[in-house]
Amino acid sequence: MPNQDFLGDFLLILAVALPIAILFTRLQLPSLVGFLIAGVLIGPHGFKLIGASQSVEALAEIGLILLLFVVGLELSFGQLSQLGTRVVVAGTAQLVVTGLAVALVFLLSQENLGLLALLGAFVIVHSSTAIVLKVLSDRKELDTLHGRICLGISLVQDLALLPMMMLVRALGSSGGWTGEAVLRVLGQSVIGLVIIVVAARLLLPTVLRQGVAMRSREVFTGTIVVVALGTAWVAAQFGLSFAMGALIAGLVISESEYSHAVVADVLPFRDTLNSIFFISIGMLVPVGAVLAEWPFFVASAALVLAGKAAIVFVIVWLLYRSDRVAFHVALALASMGELAFVLLRAALEWQALDLATYERFVAVAVLTMLPAPFLVAGSERLWAWYERSRGRGRTRRHQGEAADARARHVVIVGFGLNGENLARVLRATGIPFVVVELDPRRTRAARVENAPVIYGDATKSQVLRAAGVDRAQVVVIAISDAAATRRIVSHVRHLAPEVPIIVRTRYVAEIEELRRLGAAEVIPEEFETSVEIFARVLRRLRVPRNIINAQIDLIRSEGYSMLRGVELPRQTLDQLDAILAATLTESFLVARDSPICGMTLRDLRIRKETGATVIAIVRDGKPITNPPPDEPIRGGDILVLVGSHEQLDRALQLLEGRVHQA
Repeated sequence: MPNQDFLGDFLLILAVALPIAILFTRLQLPSLVGFLIAGVLIGPHGFKLIGASQSVEALAEIGLILLLFVVGLELSFGQLSQLGTRVVVAGTAQLVVTGLAVALVFLLSQENLGLLALLGAFVIVHSSTAIVLKVLSDRKELDTLHGRICLGISLVQDLALLPMMMLVRALGSSGGWTGEAVLRVLGQSVIGLVIIVVAARLLLPTVLRQGVAMRSREVFTGTIVVVALGTAWVAAQFGLSFAMGALIAGLVISESEYSHAVVADVLPFRDTLNSIFFISIGMLVPVGAVLAEWPFFVASAALVLAGKAAIVFVIVWLLYRSDRVAFHVALALASMGELAFVLLRAALEWQALDLATYERFVAVAVLTMLPAPFLVAGSERLWAWYERSRGRGRTRRHQGEAADARARHVVIVGFGLNGENLARVLRATGIPFVVVELDPRRTRAARVENAPVIYGDATKSQVLRAAGVDRAQVVVIAISDAAATRRIVSHVRHLAPEVPIIVRTRYVAEIEELRRLGAAEVIPEEFETSVEIFARVLRRLRVPRNIINAQIDLIRSEGYSMLRGVELPRQTLDQLDAILAATLTESFLVARDSPICGMTLRDLRIRKETGATVIAIVRDGKPITNPPPDEPIRGGDILVLVGSHEQLDRALQLLEGRVHQA
């Protein structure tokens, strides 16, 4: 029975997809690569566990629609503008230069390949956003400079998909290169696109608003599915593809206030159906042809990887002047991407290429994507090997202000939030400093604030020499790139063995390695955030300041040890809260073995020496208000003081000083 065949194929695909997803998640690799491999193995060209199935193709088509719908949702012109003009220029240049190079190769290889050359250019220029961003996210490198560049170029590539699909449709449906036919089909596509976009902008916000007003998750999710599939169907009626319609719907909704909620609800459907889509793509790889002509396929994949990497490297280097950043971006964007399959399916549907050529393109695309996660993850090790093989950095001076006149200054690596704030404080206190920054936007921001800045890659010894690290009082490293941070610490320690290095990092796990490399102090963001949170919580609960400070010192000295020490009963805290409400007060806990135990308030001379007054003593959970001067102090007492900020600070210093002196 057909239904039984469909169910069997569907269950087999899900049975393969689930363990693949689990395995690749544990290996910290993108599941997409596993789905492609699984499709190759179980498909009609592999072990023939599953044959060509119209039902599976229909599910794959729905997966493709949701994939393009979410791609549209995640695109943002605002995000592109935040990444900066250079990123947009880099993405545009990559599309143009790579496309022209690919088209030229096709045209030189054989005559009369105009349409195929154009299609090849469109397909090869795209890189795998899913693989690149997944690996960068796992490695916590999305906020690094090379991570932001990869994200920006990927966004530009995604935005180019729609006009590419329209042009492929025009050329394929017109049956050739006749200008009149191409313009007619392209005009129909543009008119249909305008109608759909205008209608979507007018109707979709209202539809989504009504779905939200129902306050039912099921209704909202159902509305999203209807919107995605409905827009795809409308696009098909205008001669566009289902996938193009879904992309348009996503783009329209991405500018609405409901975009994040839509993404959250669509992701479970998308991930499940996308696994079917990529497995179905893997099933199309002609294993026999690949094995028979493996030199051609391997050479083609290698040519794509090397060619794209070389072009991206040159473009990024010209814009950012950092060979290390250019190297990372080049390896990350060298492979072909999942959107190549979208264009190939559209070209096949519009008869712009035959099935055999389609399968060969798919095979080359899959071969370039298989090593992609390893290229991204291993780029830092490859770069380290390259630097070791060519020796230490060159000794030439780097572009930037000369540091010869500087002495006993502070070197700040990175002009993000932390670096900028530090620079302002140093300027206000008259301490000389110099900033080293690689991001052009932040370099401009530093110059706007009249901060002395060197534009360059601080992982290079010559840049650090230009900043005068060997004559600096302190070197502060405040960048988000963990690998670059380790490299900078190592170089600074080599160039200036005695200079203290203070490093801001994101995670506690990086502390030991940075200290091993020579950092004097490492300040992890997640650690300091946790300290600030518990300190504020304890202040809200009216815990005495000396206890808070003691806990902060304890946590900082022992890392993430369990909070321990003096424990205050809940009843005491409640009474303290009532006493201290709406007053400028502070409290001090007297330890059981404190040397001030047995002394009286007169002996402490708090009011005479500081101006603060002890207005109450909390003892055994009971407050003693307005205590007399001859009241003896006992261990476990909480002294409640009132006064100005200055008076309270002096009183606490007096009490703590007496404890330490004793």
